[in-house]
Amino acid sequence: MTLDVPAAAKALLQAYRTGEPVEPLAKQVEGLDIDGAYAIQLAQVEQWLAGGAVVKGHKVGLTSAAMQQQLGVDQPDFGHLTDGMFHSESEVIDISAFLQPRVEPEIGFILGKPLSGPGVTLEQVADAVEWVVPSLEIIDSRVRDWKISIVDTIADNASSGGLVLGTARAKLSDVDVVETTGSLKVNDSIVGTGKGSAVLGNPLSAVAWLANVLGERGVSLEAGHVVLPGSITAAVAVSDGDEVVATFDGLGTVTARFGKVSG
Repeated sequence: MTLDVPAAAKALLQAYRTGEPVEPLAKQVEGLDIDGAYAIQLAQVEQWLAGGAVVKGHKVGLTSAAMQQQLGVDQPDFGHLTDGMFHSESEVIDISAFLQPRVEPEIGFILGKPLSGPGVTLEQVADAVEWVVPSLEIIDSRVRDWKISIVDTIADNASSGGLVLGTARAKLSDVDVVETTGSLKVNDSIVGTGKGSAVLGNPLSAVAWLANVLGERGVSLEAGHVVLPGSITAAVAVSDGDEVVATFDGLGTVTARFGKVSG
């Protein structure tokens, strides 16, 4: 079929509501390209905003060489983070709210100043970052069995699901985000390790890329917004009862606990 942005957005929104994933859009929509995929993503965001949601930041995906190679692309992608996606370390995250969740450890940033591209430099990003924070991103896919191409994940809000920010805060001047190492532990077993350089060589590069790509679309990153720049390890699937801890040297830890929440 030809591209029908409202229909594609409706199908993905229905997957959120029903928990029933859709077949890959790349196989359903003839000639679906990146611009069309972002149009589908933005149509969903508009629906969320109309329902009272608030954009609180963005995530950057496909920042590792391995993931770019897997999907046959040479660039990252981005998605929107709304207020309902944020979870605290003190709560049990309802596993039933997701279709096929995975977690990723990330060196997150909280901006103290806005960033408006194009032309944003690493120096401007460094000046805009107010806090560095240990983070766990919950990625999820409304596409069946994670059978995604670049256009599938973009249309699906860059496979966003949720996030947990640690309580620790550090100034950028006190953290070498390129050399910072971290580990991902699920139920007391370490399942992955990595360091900041896994994210485009420098996590700040992901923020610059995001600001510049959004700037081309007339959108700025706002002060107070959270930016998740990409994972330092491979993503790991989680299920009911799992406890996930990401530990970053010199930065601290962040914990996410998953369970079934009644009511």
